[in-house]
Amino acid sequence: MDQQLHFITFATQDLGRARGFYKDGLGWDPLMDVPGEIIFFQVAPGLVLGLFDAVKFDQDLNNQEKTLGVSGVTLSHNVGSAAEVSSTIERLAAAGATILKPAQAGAFGGIFHGHVKDPNGIIWEIAHNPGWRINSDGKVVFG
Repeated sequence: MDQQLHFITFATQDLGRARGFYKDGLGWDPLMDVPGEIIFFQVAPGLVLGLFDAVKFDQDLNNQEKTLGVSGVTLSHNVGSAAEVSSTIERLAAAGATILKPAQAGAFGGIFHGHVKDPNGIIWEIAHNPGWRINSDGKVVFG
């Protein structure tokens, strides 16, 4: 199997609140939006984030049990400065996020970051990390 990933999909308890957070808070435009079912966002070349209504998610899995919330996962978004970390976290909070860790110097790796939880429990890290970059071909370079 090739070392690549094309979709990341999260079961979402409240698709309407998720839509507002991702469209208004992050300012993202949906790639595809099926009301009451699923919304897709293009997040990188060849990579889509899907937010799937939890009931329909369970039906798709043929699962008899209710899907529980996401745990032990963060989605990270890197910005150009420490000030941008702070302003992004404030904008996300205004769009319904819960601030878990205000913008501050990180304990690991020389970053400046903070964490928020979106309305459905997905944890986002907003960070400024001058120790890495993304090349024009999309490859991440550390150091």
